[in-house]
Amino acid sequence: MNKQIYPLLVAQFLSAFADNAILFTVIAMVMQSAALETWYVPALQSVFLIAFVVLAPWVGAFADNYPKFKILIIANLIKAAGAVLLVFNVEPLIAYCIVGAGAALYSPAKYGILPEISEHTLLVKANSWIEGSTIFAILLGMIIGAKVADYSIQWALIGTVMVFLLSATISLFLPSTVSKQTVSGSKLIQFGRHVGTFFDTSRSRFSVLSASLFWASAATVRVILIAWTPLVLMTKNASEIAELTLFLAIGIIIGSAVVPKLIPLEHLRRARIPAYLMGVFIIGLSFMDTVWGARSLLLLIGITGGLFIVPINAALQEIGQQSIGSGSAVALQNFFQNVAMLLAVGSYTYSVTLGISPVNAMLTLGGLVFIATLIISLRLPKNQPETNNH
Repeated sequence: MNKQIYPLLVAQFLSAFADNAILFTVIAMVMQSAALETWYVPALQSVFLIAFVVLAPWVGAFADNYPKFKILIIANLIKAAGAVLLVFNVEPLIAYCIVGAGAALYSPAKYGILPEISEHTLLVKANSWIEGSTIFAILLGMIIGAKVADYSIQWALIGTVMVFLLSATISLFLPSTVSKQTVSGSKLIQFGRHVGTFFDTSRSRFSVLSASLFWASAATVRVILIAWTPLVLMTKNASEIAELTLFLAIGIIIGSAVVPKLIPLEHLRRARIPAYLMGVFIIGLSFMDTVWGARSLLLLIGITGGLFIVPINAALQEIGQQSIGSGSAVALQNFFQNVAMLLAVGSYTYSVTLGISPVNAMLTLGGLVFIATLIISLRLPKNQPETNNH
């Protein structure tokens, strides 16, 4: 592996850690406040995702046209600004939306730099390292953020600001790379052309739609768990929910670690198998009523999720680098997957207002994941990979 990946691993680990520490800090605020309704956490997740959708036409080009280490620094400073607003008691929905804007800028630079510092044969491995370390950061961010927030919300927020600033500092050690020269004209028109280019082959369509399915499922599971665990497992605070989610995170780390040997880019079609299993395990989780049963199924959901998403991400980056630019490809991926996440989380939020139980919501989600995987896989050809360069 190129040694230049190590500062990226550390910087993105710290940034992802702080992202999730903030989320569980605000969840702790909701659980401690009688004034905030149950819809507030799904709404919080939604405002974070909106930034990815709205900014997609610009952040990808930005990541491709400028040195990516500078983009990572700017993105961390934006996230830190959102955390500072929370320290000063600004409306959490507004402050967390600003954190989301920083994350929307961060993602294309983080993933877009990988094909520039990794060879083709090592791209899945590089993605497995990034995905595994990101999930580990999410895991620690959830647990430590929730525990500190249960003790002091103010100190939890100040800590996240410091971590964002440390991540920005470490990004200075990354190489100065630029994927492509600036293209003049409307970024919205360019984004529309990129969508057309990217959906021109079944391989890229499968990758975009599969990534969207994975993240929509992951976001919805996490939101449902916040209502499901107190109802079914009688949890009482943010720390207990975070500790349960630990098993989901460990599973994704395991799946990410073993996937390079199981699903290389030349056999991308295999990724549909863990996607089917993920749907089955989510269905199984809806029938669980014991802590260890839930932990076991969350572990299996995580393993199949890691096996599913890592090769999909690697394929998207390689296809993007060969066509519209790796940063633009990641931004396009973010656009579709965050639209899917908004629709999924929004649908769940609406169903909550209609009185659906978390158990039935989990059961429905698992069935939808299985059916969606079947539909997405129907047009995927057996003779992989496609090597079209646009």
